[in-house]
Amino acid sequence: MQQNSVSPSYVAAELQARDHWANHGFSEAAVSARRAADIARDAQDPVSWWDMTFFQAESHLAAGQFEECAQVAAELVGQPRRAGARSQARVRILLSKAWQGAGVLEKAVDDARAAAELMAGEADDEVAVTASLALIAALGESGRLDEAWAESLRLADSISPEIDDQLLGNAYWAIGNAAFLSNRVEDGLHFHDLAAGTFSPARNLEVWARFNNASAAMRLAAGVADAATLRCIERAELATDVIGGSEENTLLQMLNRGHWNFLAGDPAAAVEVLSEISERVGVLPPQALGEACLLLGRAQKALGDESAAERTLVRAAGHFEDAGAQQRADQAREYISAEA
Repeated sequence: MQQNSVSPSYVAAELQARDHWANHGFSEAAVSARRAADIARDAQDPVSWWDMTFFQAESHLAAGQFEECAQVAAELVGQPRRAGARSQARVRILLSKAWQGAGVLEKAVDDARAAAELMAGEADDEVAVTASLALIAALGESGRLDEAWAESLRLADSISPEIDDQLLGNAYWAIGNAAFLSNRVEDGLHFHDLAAGTFSPARNLEVWARFNNASAAMRLAAGVADAATLRCIERAELATDVIGGSEENTLLQMLNRGHWNFLAGDPAAAVEVLSEISERVGVLPPQALGEACLLLGRAQKALGDESAAERTLVRAAGHFEDAGAQQRADQAREYISAEA
């Protein structure tokens, strides 16, 4: 921020945006950041405009407003005052996360790959590692599992324990995810255990909650319904009780509970939880809705309700196709004719 060119009204709008962020008012932060960006634009201060426009996009992402995030971030691509590799890589990472949240997985892969290419050769740089994480996540969710694992191995070879603990934990987390998705369960458990030992609930309880929720989801997807998986679910729920959470996060935790019930041999309890989730179109991205419907259909089939199961599994396939995850869509259809 250029102190000699910004006005008091800009400073007030920026401080208000950051105050909203600190209090988890992410939608309000986006509005205030846009106000600050407009003030900077009118004052012909392109650096402050770029910074506040980027912060607006970050706020939209944190609020789960993925399409709004992508629209705002797209304004920053190629901007001459912030056209350096690091700044442009940060924009591409933000775009990738927005597209992934919106279920537009091909665009998520393209922007993450562009970010990684911009930062090639910067092994321990925070932006370079974050770009690799975005690429691994986008490749994994789109079903390109061999590519995701190859990128994970490249990242594992390039990072060192000297980087920031939080960033190292995120790297182990992403590598573990790629391992789980490619059916390398032991590798997945190993890297998620490394991540759990790196993250600190005292340092960032929100990240601790998200990691445990995501780790539980990966373990359950691999059929690992052991005591460690249940601890992950309970840690995520407890942390969310303390810090609060978005509707999407609450539904994702319910999805884990429903999955746990199903694997624990209680399909009736699974149906009760998953039925509510499957109807929340517009809250969860298509990929998550597909997973909820897939589990719900399997639970309905286990209870002998074949007609309901078929309808639900068809919906699951549709959600997966909307997300660009054709392999998962095919699996959902295979369950229609499979034995319970």
